[in-house]
Amino acid sequence: MKITLDADKCCAAGQCVLVAPEVFDQRDEDGVVVLLDDAPPAERHDAVREAAAFCPAGVIELHA
Repeated sequence: MKITLDADKCCAAGQCVLVAPEVFDQRDEDGVVVLLDDAPPAERHDAVREAAAFCPAGVIELHA
């Protein structure tokens, strides 16, 4: 799995960080998403899929 995101569209809700904190973080100054791991291991894929589904701005894209 490969992850890309469009941080310019992030609304800083933080749902991704709550679901997958090993993969996503937020900038201190504005809460915009930061990608910590663009190719997480298989054991984190379910959490990443959940984070993408919960993202209110739809900025997380998953690629096989």
